[in-house]
Amino acid sequence: METKNLQRIALSAYFFLSGLCFSSWASRIPTIKEFFNLNDAQLGSILLVMPLSALFGTIASGWLVSKFNSRDPLLVSFLIFAMALIGISYAKTTFLLVVLLSVFSLCMRVLNIAMNAQSITLQGKFQKKIVGSFHALWSIGGVIGVLFSTIMVKTGISIETHLTIIASLTLVISILAYRHSLTSDKSPTGNKLILGKPDPFILYLGLLIFFAAICEGGMYDWSGIYFKEVVKEEIFTYGYLLFMICMATSRLFLDRILDKVGMTVMYIISGGLISIGVLAAILFPQFWIALIGFCLVGIGVSPIFPMTYMLAGKSKKYSPGMAISIIGTYSIVGMFIGPPLIGYLSHAFGLQKAFIIFLFCGLMFIPVSQLFFRRQKEQL
Repeated sequence: METKNLQRIALSAYFFLSGLCFSSWASRIPTIKEFFNLNDAQLGSILLVMPLSALFGTIASGWLVSKFNSRDPLLVSFLIFAMALIGISYAKTTFLLVVLLSVFSLCMRVLNIAMNAQSITLQGKFQKKIVGSFHALWSIGGVIGVLFSTIMVKTGISIETHLTIIASLTLVISILAYRHSLTSDKSPTGNKLILGKPDPFILYLGLLIFFAAICEGGMYDWSGIYFKEVVKEEIFTYGYLLFMICMATSRLFLDRILDKVGMTVMYIISGGLISIGVLAAILFPQFWIALIGFCLVGIGVSPIFPMTYMLAGKSKKYSPGMAISIIGTYSIVGMFIGPPLIGYLSHAFGLQKAFIIFLFCGLMFIPVSQLFFRRQKEQL
């Protein structure tokens, strides 16, 4: 088998494992909320530590990709990531939970930036688009994670056993994949952060990632709570599961869809689907309507991160790794604001009204993306 195909398989494994681990944690948030007897505001405060620690991960990853090849930071962060997941399941105090979530989130940020930097470098070895397929595998890992979580919840298996199984699988596969991961991908130029007036290219892409982080991160953290407390569904993972299935399925076809409709149109479609889906779930919080609404949100949000990272790789000012790292900061701000804000608004006004935040963010994809593409045309 050609080296580039082995590298693609190895990187695919890392994307899959990242989605698997994250969805396993996120789908168990209602379990953790119940165990620690947290209200929505308290849960929002605990979730706040994840973007805060991820900010340090962004700074660290920006330095790492500028100094080293990405494969070593990728493996190390994955190993610590998996061990932190096990620790989260065994945490018996909120202090220990916060510490372990911080480590989990920091490592997740490092490995995500390393993976996406590798995907852009590997794209250069293929004629057809492949970046979307990596994000599809992240979502497929997410689907498998939620499916497994649903089985664990339904059969009454403890969170400790559940997350230990997932983490053990991650440890083994990440070590095996390291052998074929991409080497010599450090860019010789564009590795220094240039301070001063914000680069409009990075600014617009950063805003798109910011709103995507609020939508995607908020759905990860609060969809289970929404189905449990608003829809009143005992198996609270159903909404999250369908959201992830629709996201994964959409990403599988993303590369081909982009060849036909283009990114300019795709951002508009995404914004419309997210807004319609959220509005349906807010106005009609019955099981099937909310389920369809979450499905539309999953389809709508699925292209945003892959498309924006692809565009970031075309930066003339920064290397792909550095551009993704900078744009990742906007993602951190979105995660910093989004999930905790949902918690505080939910505590004050109810979770249904708090979900209006997602409606606003969905609509914002349309004007921001069109401003970006208009500016690109003007520079030609």
